[in-house]
Amino acid sequence: MGNGTGLGAVLRAPFEGRTWREFGYLLVGLPLSTVYFSLAIAGVSVGAGLLVTFLGIPVLAGVLAMCRGFGHLERARVRHLLRVDIAAPARIRAGKSGPLAAMGALLKSGSAWRHVLYSVIHFPWAVFGFCMALTFWSYGWGFLLYPLWFWVFPAYTSQSGLIVFQNDDYSFVLDSPLAIVLTSVVGLAITLATPWVIRALTIMDRVLVAGLLGASRLDHRVSELESDRGVVVDTAAADLRRIERDLHDGAQARLAALAMDLGLAKQKLAEDPRAAVRMVDEAHGEVKVALQELRDLARGIHPAVLTDRGLDAALSSVAARCAVPVRVSVDLPARPAEAIEGIAYFVVSELLQNVSKHAGATARGASVDVWKSGERLLLQVSDDGRGGAGLSEGSGLAGLAERLGAVDGVLVVDSPAGAGTVVTAELPWRGRVR
Repeated sequence: MGNGTGLGAVLRAPFEGRTWREFGYLLVGLPLSTVYFSLAIAGVSVGAGLLVTFLGIPVLAGVLAMCRGFGHLERARVRHLLRVDIAAPARIRAGKSGPLAAMGALLKSGSAWRHVLYSVIHFPWAVFGFCMALTFWSYGWGFLLYPLWFWVFPAYTSQSGLIVFQNDDYSFVLDSPLAIVLTSVVGLAITLATPWVIRALTIMDRVLVAGLLGASRLDHRVSELESDRGVVVDTAAADLRRIERDLHDGAQARLAALAMDLGLAKQKLAEDPRAAVRMVDEAHGEVKVALQELRDLARGIHPAVLTDRGLDAALSSVAARCAVPVRVSVDLPARPAEAIEGIAYFVVSELLQNVSKHAGATARGASVDVWKSGERLLLQVSDDGRGGAGLSEGSGLAGLAERLGAVDGVLVVDSPAGAGTVVTAELPWRGRVR
């Protein structure tokens, strides 16, 4: 079945839309590349020659801007004909306003000079690709269809067929039935090979466009950091809303009711002292509950035990409140930075909450392991519950993965159904500033 599928792909390739698009890409590439090459070489030469005067700077800046325009056209051509989406490089931002600042930013832009380099070095490759594609295409289809058009030679010329070789003493002409059939067979082989030759040629074009006209690693990193910053901002806003909601629905409501109860007790104090004492006792109990809620809320934000004694003690405290027994092992040579320590505590707390609520762990419970490997802090929370957890969109684990990603962290979930869950989190190790 695999061979049949492979043979079918070979036979279909000359007629597929992809092959025709890539062939058109190579044909159009030569005239466009000729324009790019000519204008880039001429512009850079004139600009460099005029650098002895001020005119060279705007000329070079104009050439760079022009080549960036060429890059925009090439990325669009690759996107539509090769079906490859190449990310555009970051916009050039001038530190100040004005034409001089804009020209300076262009001249200092590495991506702009890469566009010039593409305009120059793509020309010889475009010539090679054009010639190879057109040669294979024309010879393949020409030979394949030779039985249909070889009659042109005896009808309109003095030749009996296509002359392959000729000198004074000997000539080889494709005019016999066997030669005509063999020519068609050779044409079929070339035609079937042509799509793969074309695809090999366009691979180089993809590499050139992605490497010289696409976003650089720095651009990708800036994009990632901007995305991570958005995640951090959204997470912080969600935490603030959660804290506000907990205060409003919990301690604030309880304290408001307490104030009303104390006001009523004050009114009862003169006419019914016993009732007033009873109401004060009830208010005293409410105060204790409100204090406990505030402590729990503060612990959820950043527990004092984490600040004072580190991850070992803080995670042991969290494990003690878990619904199942939890073994905690923390093996760290030193304490990480406060931000990393806080995220590690939050991650383990959330994972242990999942163990309590959803895992269905047995009496053997769960385990928490924390250690350092190289320049990374690793956390692993495992249980022997029902499994089946995943990073599906909208899940709690997906939210944890986003929060970790904001600090270059990684979350890996291994949770086969019925075989427990192992969640491994990896954070960058950043030493604590003393």
